Amino acid sequence: MRIVVSESQEGAEAAGVGQAVADVSVGVPLRGTLNIAGPEVFALDELGRITLTARGDHRAVVTDDSAGMYAAASGSALVAKDGAVIARTTYREWLAR
Repeated sequence: MRIVVSESQEGAEAAGVGQAVADVSVGVPLRGTLNIAGPEVFALDELGRITLTARGDHRAVVTDDSAGMYAAASGSALVAKDGAVIARTTYREWLAR
């Protein structure tokens, strides 16, 4: 499996997203967007290894900066910016469910 090394901050679980949406719906209008992310930042190739291992998949992950649609998202383009709501559930906790 070929995956880029770009950093990613995986999305929040449904409960975290639901709470953030509820908070926004009763608050002052944002007049913009609200980013919601998980609490950890991973390199996408590392995230691939974690996911395959958790699923008992023994395929190798090869880091390839030209692979797939995330090749255009270099550096920390997929990491939540200041002001994002950060969920509490880690990626490994979510995978274990």
